[in-house]
Amino acid sequence: MPHTQRQQVGSRGQCSSRLLILLLLSLAAQLSHAAIHIPSNFKMPPMITTQPGSVIVFSVEDLGMNCEASGNPAPVFHWTKDGKAFDPGSDPELKVSKDSGSFVFYTRSNTMDNLRQYQGKYVCYASNVLGTAVSNEARFTMDEPPTQQKEEKIKVNSEEGSSIVLKCNPPQSSLEPIIHWMDWRLHHIKLSERVVVGKDGNLYFAHLTTEDSRDDYICNVQYLLTRTILAKEPTILTVNPSNSLRNRRPLMMRPAGIHSSYVALRGQTLELECIVQGLPTPKVLWLRKDGELPESRATKDMFDRRLRLSNISESDGGEYQCIAENSQGKTTHTYTVTVEAAPYWTKEPFSQLYAPGEDVRLDCQADGIPTPTISWTINGMSLSETDEDPRRTVTSIGSLILNDVNFEDTAIYQCHASNKHGTILTNTNVYVIELPPQILTEDELTYKFTEGQKALLECESFGSPKPKVTWESESTIEILADPRVNLLTNGGLEIANVTYSDQDTYTCSVQHTNLSISAILEVINRTVILSPPQALKVQTGNRANFTCLARVDPSLGLPLLQWRKNGQKLFESHSDEKYTFEGPALIIANVETEDQGIYTCQVITNLDMAEASGTLTLIDRPDPPTLLQITEPKHRAVTLSWSPGDEHNSPVLEYVIEFEDQGSKERGLEELMKVPGDKERVILPLQPYMSYRFWVIAINAVGKSDPSKPSEIYNTKAEAPDNNPEDVRSESTDPDNLLITWKEMDKREFNGPDFKYRVLWRRVLGHGPSWHTHYTTAPPFIVSGIGNFSAFEIKVQAVNEEGDGPEPDPTIGYSGEDVPLEAPIGVGVAILNSTAIRVTWAAIERETVRGNLLGYKIHLTRTSSRGHHRGRRAREPEPSVVVETGANEERKVIGDLRPFSHYDLAVRVFNSKGEGPLSEALSFKTDEGVPGPPSSLTLDSPSETEMTLHWTPPSQPNGILKGYLLQYQQVVESDDSPMQVETIEDSTVTHHTLRNLDRHSHYRFYLRGRTGAGDGEPIVREGATTLDGVPPVNISLSVGETSVNLSWVAKKRHRNVRFQIHSINKNGSKSKKTEMVNSSQSFYQLQGLTPGSQYHLLFTYNNTDFWDNVIKTEGTGVTEVQPSFATQGWFIGVVSAIVLLLLILLILCFIKRSKGGKYSVKDKEEGPMDSEARPMKDETFGEYRSLESDLEVKLSESQASLGEESKLCSKDNLDFNSSSARTNDPNMYASLVSQFSQPSEDPETLQTLPDNSLLNSTTISPTTNGLPNAVTILD
Repeated sequence: MPHTQRQQVGSRGQCSSRLLILLLLSLAAQLSHAAIHIPSNFKMPPMITTQPGSVIVFSVEDLGMNCEASGNPAPVFHWTKDGKAFDPGSDPELKVSKDSGSFVFYTRSNTMDNLRQYQGKYVCYASNVLGTAVSNEARFTMDEPPTQQKEEKIKVNSEEGSSIVLKCNPPQSSLEPIIHWMDWRLHHIKLSERVVVGKDGNLYFAHLTTEDSRDDYICNVQYLLTRTILAKEPTILTVNPSNSLRNRRPLMMRPAGIHSSYVALRGQTLELECIVQGLPTPKVLWLRKDGELPESRATKDMFDRRLRLSNISESDGGEYQCIAENSQGKTTHTYTVTVEAAPYWTKEPFSQLYAPGEDVRLDCQADGIPTPTISWTINGMSLSETDEDPRRTVTSIGSLILNDVNFEDTAIYQCHASNKHGTILTNTNVYVIELPPQILTEDELTYKFTEGQKALLECESFGSPKPKVTWESESTIEILADPRVNLLTNGGLEIANVTYSDQDTYTCSVQHTNLSISAILEVINRTVILSPPQALKVQTGNRANFTCLARVDPSLGLPLLQWRKNGQKLFESHSDEKYTFEGPALIIANVETEDQGIYTCQVITNLDMAEASGTLTLIDRPDPPTLLQITEPKHRAVTLSWSPGDEHNSPVLEYVIEFEDQGSKERGLEELMKVPGDKERVILPLQPYMSYRFWVIAINAVGKSDPSKPSEIYNTKAEAPDNNPEDVRSESTDPDNLLITWKEMDKREFNGPDFKYRVLWRRVLGHGPSWHTHYTTAPPFIVSGIGNFSAFEIKVQAVNEEGDGPEPDPTIGYSGEDVPLEAPIGVGVAILNSTAIRVTWAAIERETVRGNLLGYKIHLTRTSSRGHHRGRRAREPEPSVVVETGANEERKVIGDLRPFSHYDLAVRVFNSKGEGPLSEALSFKTDEGVPGPPSSLTLDSPSETEMTLHWTPPSQPNGILKGYLLQYQQVVESDDSPMQVETIEDSTVTHHTLRNLDRHSHYRFYLRGRTGAGDGEPIVREGATTLDGVPPVNISLSVGETSVNLSWVAKKRHRNVRFQIHSINKNGSKSKKTEMVNSSQSFYQLQGLTPGSQYHLLFTYNNTDFWDNVIKTEGTGVTEVQPSFATQGWFIGVVSAIVLLLLILLILCFIKRSKGGKYSVKDKEEGPMDSEARPMKDETFGEYRSLESDLEVKLSESQASLGEESKLCSKDNLDFNSSSARTNDPNMYASLVSQFSQPSEDPETLQTLPDNSLLNSTTISPTTNGLPNAVTILD
């Protein structure tokens, strides 16, 4: 039932604690926190709160009987023993302790003999003025504690392989012993499938091994209640080795025989035992003959030798079987289980308040096996001991009816249910009283339920007689007309399968009074699991993932997601990470056998809960089948049966039967056949004269099992061959020989010993003489001296020691062939067109072929072209083309010839041995044809409306080229633009210009060659004219400290344009411009900028600005240098004069050396080479360098020259520009003077100088404010 939200809204009076106790006694009225009016002298019937318990006494201190009860007035206690009154207080041997609501008595006896008189059945009675309550029956019994008995050591001798039982014989006692077999070091004897402990405490050996010999098999008997452990005397076991161990089929040791019966009580635990002997150790399988074992309550123990059924119910009755099996056979024991039950309640009467004149019905029903008997007592007295009352009757089903009750009927009524397994009783209070009606449930409570739940609106009333209540709602008056609505006996209103339409305010009223309360019902969305956990099948060691997604009403808040395994709560693992909760998922790591089960996800809110379950099953490859047996031998067949292995929760899909031929073990295991997974036997087809050994492999969804253990060897008898060899044929290659061969038969088709092939042959003509015969063990077989290409009937038959194979059918074979002797005659050629001819010839005489005529071969050779196209020389003859025909053909049409060509033709015969001689060569020529396509076609656009086509003539003119046909059209989507045609009559022309084309369109051009035969195939090209170039737009820039990167997108089809970039430093420096930049570059880096400075960038094309921008370089700006005397005009003039004087001195030095200097002949010969003869460096020839790169090179050279000691007029210092070449050209001096005398510092002037200008070595850097930072001194 969902939780109900309540709020106290008021008080109806003082709450009586005595009434609360009464409400605990009364099942008609539940405990309530609301206050009610109750008389101050209200009495309560007695109720036993502590039942006396049964006692087994082992010592004088153990006896004690306790009985506790509540009631007002306080109850009085008395006892019965074995049905007779018993007063513990009057017995001097007993000590009595009486408190309010309890009665306890103890023994004072000092000996066990004195206690024996108190053995019996005790019942406690608690009474006051309202009746007597009766307790359950308690038994007091005595038992001697288990004691050690005198024993002697037992010596047991047995033989290896036999079975044996070592007895324990625990002392007789009412207590259940726990048996431990240990050695003298208190180490447990190792148990296994071979060695187990029975429920009787004995140690059972399925078969003995020599390792079982020892002298300290000690049985230890433990009693938990008395806290004692008794050690038996050691048993000495000697196992004698055996030289002839023999396997034995399983045999039952405990229980003996083939059948046993058991009676179990409902609710108890039943253990069935199956201990077997045998060699090898048998495997044990448990099953239920008439159904499945209950998975949740059936467990196996002691190595599957015990089957434990817990919480037995009537449905567990039936027959169970234990099947024990080993390689020698199996045995079965059947257990018949009968389930009986002590009495248990199916319906108990309710304690209730009644008003005078009411009718009372106390329903009391119980079940059990055998069916229990129902009886009634009043205040502990049977009905027969009380006065007869016609108002009191007992029905046939055990109900007690009291009609028209009055105050004297107030009592405690006991219902007893008894069968041979025991008695149960229940006390029921009938309290006849008059009290005014009251409503105990609070007013205006709000009840929340989810859709589909059973809603319960409470209206708990109190009074005697019991008040009658009615319900109505604001929207519906007759709410009980709805079949979903039910008025409960306690006054509550129950609405089944509640819906949103049931939301309303309901009113509960007590009839014939003005008492009423309101209840508000709210209905919200129920919790639904949208994605429940699935049934998972996982292999050992893998991970399992369960997912649980639910929809929850937002008003309920976040739900609790609880996972359970087999009903038990799961908690996240932190140590071994076995269980991990990730949102709605449960992850189980490293799945093992114990992880199998039912996993349930519960989505719990404060109103409802939704749950869904999925199973986790551990699957694996099946175990191999066992117990292979060969039975029912027949002709070429045998029956193979087996026992399936464990399927590991994945059913076997099929079995694969494999075999090994013991005579051909090198082949290994081979598949014989497959069998469906529900079969356990199959008839196997076998071949004669083979030695078989079989294996069986089981296959399930996970994979294949290991092969089973092999079967015993099975040999089949020899028989005559079933078949003859296949593909009998002749493969004669040498003339005069007949080679007979065939496909060798598999060894398994020999069917017997002494296998051979019988080869038979004879001539075909007139079927010749009788068959010639020869025996051999392998192909081929050669017959010599029989002439070339003669026909024979041949056949090969399989034979062995048992007889011959079936009669074979003959086939035709031929002796060896020889090459043909003659060439075909009557060869002729008919010209069909420029590329096809028809060749004819006369059939060859078959005798001259000397073999099987395969056909004719026509040899075609193109010797030359019929004309020399544009002065080309005739080519060498091309390789011959060979065309084959069939043996019966006498004509052949040959195509794909080259037009306008000379050909030679010859024909020859061929057979499988080779080719005959060629016929006499026949010459012919082909007619002129249309040319092939031109070899190439390129497009060039000199302007926006013109296109020039350049081509090369066809490589295959196929005649005399007379000109060209040019077709072109605009390329449009509909492909239906008109075709323009121009004819070019001159065959020597290789280019043509088209004008007045649309500058916005693309064109498709078709160019064909022309001969006298017509127009040839075209060559096709597409293209468009090139548009006039325009400067780039959408220029992007990226600014650094000393440079700026400029990029743009070059337009397609546009000609390249050249433009310049001007950079103007806003700090006052003069502007600089770059060399010409090509628009196709798409990128340019402007260098040499000053960090932290602002520049105005201006792009110009044809002296027109087309883009500008203002940028600021990154970094810290350079502080402007204050004007100094170095920038004054007078200082510059002085420096210029000094430089001019130095230049004049240098010139005079050069003149002096060239006119007056003396030098040796050797110096003259080794002197400087003429500048025109001076070699150029390859890497500098024609090299284009930007102004920036030239400046960097020249500046570096100038700076290097200043670092050296200068000696004017020294012959060692006549290097020019740091070059090793010397000059004595007087024209250079005037050039130097003229260049250094120019005062202009305009960068444009500097950039217009050629790259090899001498002034490039002293170019003024724009970063030096107009002052040179290096000067080259020319000596």
